[in-house]
Amino acid sequence: MRAARGAQTASRPDAFPPPPMRIITDDRCLGYRHPGHPERPERISRTQEKLRGQTSLSITWAEPSTADDGTIRRVHAARHLTRLEQPADFDLDTPWFPEIGAYARRSVGAALEALQAAHAGDLAFSLMRPPGHHAMPERCMGFCYLNSIAIAALEARALGHERVAVFDFDVHHGNGTEAMLVNQGGLAFFSVHQSPAYPGTGQENVGDNCFNHPVPPFTPREDYIATLAEALNELQRFKPDLVGVSAGFDAYARDPLAQETLEAEDYHWLGQSLRALGVPLFSVLEGGYSRDLPDLIFAYLAGLEGK
Repeated sequence: MRAARGAQTASRPDAFPPPPMRIITDDRCLGYRHPGHPERPERISRTQEKLRGQTSLSITWAEPSTADDGTIRRVHAARHLTRLEQPADFDLDTPWFPEIGAYARRSVGAALEALQAAHAGDLAFSLMRPPGHHAMPERCMGFCYLNSIAIAALEARALGHERVAVFDFDVHHGNGTEAMLVNQGGLAFFSVHQSPAYPGTGQENVGDNCFNHPVPPFTPREDYIATLAEALNELQRFKPDLVGVSAGFDAYARDPLAQETLEAEDYHWLGQSLRALGVPLFSVLEGGYSRDLPDLIFAYLAGLEGK
C-alpha cells in the first residue's frame, strides 16, 4: 500500500499547520425517517455523539442557515423546487416527507457555510442529511433532493475562486453533480466510484471537465487506493484554488450498499492526502450506511487535521 500512497502527491501532509476544523450540523435534520431506509437519522446522531465525546481533534460547532432559492436555482429548475412540496414519492429509493424541502435547504445551507469557512481559511465538514450528489436539475433520486456540493461549487465561483474542483469519493457516482458542472468554466469534477453500481453512470469522462475513475466491485484494497491516488494526482494537475469534497463512506468493506474494500485507515489517508493539496477545502457528507460510519468520519477528519 505504501507505493500507491506515496505516488499521490509530492506535497507532505505536515508541510503546513492545520487550520481549525468546523463541524456544521443541526439536530433538526434528525426529524424525518422512513422505516427500514438506510439513510436514517442515526447516521448523524451517532456521529455527533462520537465527535463530541472525543478529545484528540480540535472542533468548533456551527448550525447552518437555510439556503435561499436564488442560490439553489443556479443548478435546479424552479419546477423542481415546486415538486419538493408535492406529497408523492420521487422513486422507490427517495420518499417524500413533510417539509423535505426545508430539510434539503438546510443541508444546502450547511454546505454553503462550509464553503464560507474554507473561503476564510478554515477546514469545515457539513454533517447533515439529506445527502445531495445524485440530485439532478429537475429530479430527486438516490436519497438526494437538492445538490448541495454543486450549489456550493457555483457559489465558490461567485465568491471569486477561479478554479474550483469537486472531488467525490462516495462509492456511487455523483451523476447529479456531473450533470450540473459539465463544461462549466473554472470547474472540474473528479469521481472514484464502483461500477457497475447505482446509478449506472460514470463509466467514462464527460465533457472537458468531468473525470471518472470507475472501479469494479470487490476491487482489492491496494488497487482501490491506487485509483484514488490517480484521481487526486489528476485533480492536482487542474491546479484548483479551492476543493469541495463529496465525502461518502460507503466504499468501506462492511457497508451494506456496496461491495468494496476500504478500511478506516484509508479514510485517514484520504484526509491527509486532501490536506496535502495545500488549498482551501471543505467537505459535505454524502453516503455511508454502516454502523461504523462515526469511526470512518472521525478517521477522515483526523487525517485532515494531520492527527
